[in-house]
Amino acid sequence: MTKDAGLKNVEKMSNGNQGEHIQVQVIHNYLLSAAREMMRNLKRTAFDTIIYEIQDFGLGIYDRECRLLAESPGLAIFTRGNDFALRKMVEFLGEENIHEGDVILFNYPYWSSNHTLDVLVTSPIFYGDELVGYTACKAHWLDLNQQDPGYCLDTTSIHNEGLILPALKIYKRGVRDQEVENLIMYNTRIPDRVVGNMNAQISCCHTGEKRVQELVEKFGLDAFKTASQEILNHGERIARSRLASLPKGTWSAEDWVDDDGVEKDKMIKIKVTVTVTDDEFIVDFTGTDPAVKGPVNLPIGITEGVSALAFKGLTTPDTPANDGNFRPLRVIAPEGSLVNAQHPAATFTIWPSIHIPEIICKALAPAMPDIVPACSGGEVVSVMGVGTHPVTGKVWLEATNEAVGFGGHAGGDGENAIMHLSEPGCRNNPIEVLENKAPLLIEGYFLRQDSCGAGENRGGVGATRVYRFTAPGSAVTILKKTKTRPWALNDGLEAEANHIILRPGTDREVLTGAVNEPLESGEVLISSAGGGGGWGNPLHRSPEKVLQDVRDGYVSLDSAKRDYGVIIDTGSWTIDYSATSTLRQKRLGDK
Repeated sequence: MTKDAGLKNVEKMSNGNQGEHIQVQVIHNYLLSAAREMMRNLKRTAFDTIIYEIQDFGLGIYDRECRLLAESPGLAIFTRGNDFALRKMVEFLGEENIHEGDVILFNYPYWSSNHTLDVLVTSPIFYGDELVGYTACKAHWLDLNQQDPGYCLDTTSIHNEGLILPALKIYKRGVRDQEVENLIMYNTRIPDRVVGNMNAQISCCHTGEKRVQELVEKFGLDAFKTASQEILNHGERIARSRLASLPKGTWSAEDWVDDDGVEKDKMIKIKVTVTVTDDEFIVDFTGTDPAVKGPVNLPIGITEGVSALAFKGLTTPDTPANDGNFRPLRVIAPEGSLVNAQHPAATFTIWPSIHIPEIICKALAPAMPDIVPACSGGEVVSVMGVGTHPVTGKVWLEATNEAVGFGGHAGGDGENAIMHLSEPGCRNNPIEVLENKAPLLIEGYFLRQDSCGAGENRGGVGATRVYRFTAPGSAVTILKKTKTRPWALNDGLEAEANHIILRPGTDREVLTGAVNEPLESGEVLISSAGGGGGWGNPLHRSPEKVLQDVRDGYVSLDSAKRDYGVIIDTGSWTIDYSATSTLRQKRLGDK
């Protein structure tokens, strides 16, 4: 839509019928409520904690053109990636071959926007004989007979990465296809859980389908179509309004992925150039390294999804997402590069996608110092265990994500120990759940002192968790930002990076990042998530705030002196103002 067209729509809304405006709002909120009901249905019926605890899913309601109308909180990049996947699914099948009662499974990465274990389930929505839209739910399945149980870190082809479902119909005109179900059951190590999660997704989609049909029945098909268009147009208007207030120009930044899991001594560059104009927000990945041998290559759909997440955070963070929000966004990703992988490139370890929103912010930081924070812990720190349960004799497989510190910003300190910004709506797995589901004992879970980047506004601290295996199994950890530290802004200091320690205190102790390694009963894994970068010179931080940070355990006495120039009398736990002033003046003078 052009700017002139957008202005005409604003005038139309201002001069139009108030009753029609109210009806649009009612329909929009009904759709949002239906999406939330889909989410509740999914969580109540799913078999795996990665869905009902961690919320590793993305779901929504779409119109006939596969444009998002309403979503429910989950993994944000899934929901936006579903748009791309739905369009590819319709293109592959042909709309004329999609019928009422069909339920379709789809996980071909280059089209589905994620790796093979992120399976999209979708059902078309018909009203009478007319197709009016789709419901879609993508969720992480824990196994589809991929090369390694749990997670693949060193595959070199899509054909090592599990069963591919190229828009297969598990239901055809309302009739379940047992052959498709058998294909899935005999291509997984945990058939009961995989089929159980699939059924939960099917039920979720049917819930949304039914609610939209009830909505159309109540208001009429024409009113539904009109309201859907206005929802999208309004989403575009508010995005463009915010875009107009952003600084205009072009800025670039780059960051590094540890390795591709195969060539472990070779770091991988992601380069982003962001251009903001009156009409567009352009994210250009030209200059990013070519696709690599290992499984960290990204399908274009997920690249667009994480770029959309950053754009929404800058423009419309306080409104529910819909397709209109993203009309001003344009993504340029050279074909065959790391961020636009082509068949048969391995795509299982999609962690570079988690880095991208941070790199977009890094590019924009010089132009938007009051908006953009320093780097967070840098990525999602994922820990997974897999093995044979000593009590049940069945395969156990549990995972969780660790909480990182967020970057300091112009308005204050970064938040301590929350989920990475690439997964708003997600959570970690509680200790009680992990210990109940798996032969694990969590011996420690605490904030990681001094992981935060020092600054006038310091970064947040990350979390450390200590896992003891009480039966033999394999530890699978997924980290791809351990060799570079979370960056700072405005003379702040970088934060501590993520890391994993295997078998601490033994002669087999290893400091590592991504790993898939057997652990014996009694052996320990320590996961430490990174902190957020600092904002501003730490010598300008209030000494009283530094003292409180020390009291709270976020900052050590050594860091208080070394990084902030604050001397604390440990006898009285008060600030030695004279010594602090002398030390700070000397350091500022030296600079």
